[in-house]
Amino acid sequence: MKPESTRINRLIFFFLCALIVFATVGYGAVHQPIIAFTYLIIALAGVLWAVDSIRVGVIRLSRSAIQLPIILTVVYAFVQIIPFGTLADMHGVSGIRRTISIEPFWTLMFALHILALFIFFALMLNVLDSAARIRRVTSLITVFGFVFAFYAILQFFLSPFKIYGIYEAQHAAQPFGSFVNRHNYAAFMEMAISIPLGMLFSGAVARDKRLITITAVGLMGLSLVMSGSRGGLLALIAGIGFMVLVTSKAKTGNQIALKAALAVAMLLVIVFGSIFVGGESSLTRFAETAQSNDFSANRFQIWKVTLDVIAHNLPFGAGIGAFAAAYTPFDTANGLERVEQAHNDYLQILADAGIVGLLLAGYFVYRLFRTGIANARTENLFRRGVAVGALAGCFSILVHSIFDFVLHTTAITLLFLTLVGLVVAGGFEYADDERVYERKRRRSNVTPFEVKKKLEADSSGTD
Repeated sequence: MKPESTRINRLIFFFLCALIVFATVGYGAVHQPIIAFTYLIIALAGVLWAVDSIRVGVIRLSRSAIQLPIILTVVYAFVQIIPFGTLADMHGVSGIRRTISIEPFWTLMFALHILALFIFFALMLNVLDSAARIRRVTSLITVFGFVFAFYAILQFFLSPFKIYGIYEAQHAAQPFGSFVNRHNYAAFMEMAISIPLGMLFSGAVARDKRLITITAVGLMGLSLVMSGSRGGLLALIAGIGFMVLVTSKAKTGNQIALKAALAVAMLLVIVFGSIFVGGESSLTRFAETAQSNDFSANRFQIWKVTLDVIAHNLPFGAGIGAFAAAYTPFDTANGLERVEQAHNDYLQILADAGIVGLLLAGYFVYRLFRTGIANARTENLFRRGVAVGALAGCFSILVHSIFDFVLHTTAITLLFLTLVGLVVAGGFEYADDERVYERKRRRSNVTPFEVKKKLEADSSGTD
């Protein structure tokens, strides 16, 4: 039997939800002071969880196997920095310890970072223990996404090169919203928009709330297109297509065609709306990205060098977080620019963690989609919509990760893990599940003739 919610448990839930917002408005949590504060809040939530477990006498832990590859990644990072022997004398320096990682310090830092993210994820799985809390998280993502998109559009016109009108990002792509890189903004928005979209596609939005939900979706989609991120737009299209496929299971051809037509119509409205609102700048941003001379835009060159890094460091990888050091010896650009990310998370996993990392990442994706597809078929209409939307958001970010390193941004990762938590939570039954939509659907399946026939049979029986 699940223990009742306590004040401490509710406080943990509040901290985790607030952290999603704080990390996002804090420039995406890419600066050390904000990252440090994020760690502090996660650590505090972990301590509160331990205290609450002692007071209640029950250790609250989720049994979901999707947590396993994350904690094993932390373990493997620590394995990569275990010394075994020493390197040969180099320029008179001897006694240098040999490790799998070529940069043990950064591997250690990334191990601690992933550990903090794991604690956040494990706690989020614990606190998503009721339909009411699932509803609060989905409402938070939708409302915050709407407000955040509104602010980002205003900033696009009023102060396009400064965040909050005061901070000008250096050595980065044009900022958008609170993110120093517009691709990160697009990644955040493609996940945030997926929740209300999933609810709409599943029919889980009440009729009196559909207009405001569609408005929120429209504004978030509008801001995503105005950000000028080609990878973000492609990921959004992929996510919408994924929703059509998942929610059209066992439907007639006409229904599938209707959903596909509505999806295309929605995308066209968003695109033409962005042109109407943003004018030529909404389109020229895509052209500027394609023609940019910035080295980060030359992804094919970076990927080619990354393949050399992978081949040289198989099967164990160069070390999690050690990509920048591993890339430099193979850099054909003579090291004129420091490349710290592969601009493809899948290639970077292989470069950093080798075959072990690839297996762990593959198992995580397998568990995610196996759980998500199963939960997208649940009888409860609300939780079905949540599962569909959250899984589509995860799918979108996985598509975007082919072109960028969006999951290396703390705020993006926190929202991604929250969506994974919603995918898992959508498959459980709760005491406060609301069944109003199921009742309406069942009633609509009874024809008036059948009702009349049943009433006549009942009346004849009483006579």
